[in-house]
Amino acid sequence: MALDQSFVGRSYPPTDPYEVGREKIREFAEAVGDANPAYSDPKAAKALGHPDVIAPPTFVFAITFKAAGRVIEDPQLGLDYSRVVHGDQRFAYTRPVRAGDRLTVTSTIEAVRSMAGNDILDVRGEVHDESGEHVVTAWTKLVARAAEGEA
Repeated sequence: MALDQSFVGRSYPPTDPYEVGREKIREFAEAVGDANPAYSDPKAAKALGHPDVIAPPTFVFAITFKAAGRVIEDPQLGLDYSRVVHGDQRFAYTRPVRAGDRLTVTSTIEAVRSMAGNDILDVRGEVHDESGEHVVTAWTKLVARAAEGEA
């Protein structure tokens, strides 16, 4: 069943703040194999002009994808998550994510379309710090594969 086009432009309330910790950043950098010292050493980060360690660029995915869960779980949208694959991801940063940030995410549905029986959903996550300043925008593309026999 095709997703409802009227959802394009719908925004969901901001998430509760997520506090970014040094240890989470270090663990993430280790997990993705990035040994940049700015991700684990406060002195190295400060030498680069940052007030504390910064996160690798893809770190924010965990925060924005969790926020996109509000979209995914919206029963009115009708997305069958059991058929979803992650189609694409991109980020546009105003500044790096830093240890100590308290970030909120507001998710908005940017596009809903069908192609060859597949439903394609584009979600934009706007990430702001506790002062309301923009940190990063994340775009996530989800593809709900067509059920067998649909196309």
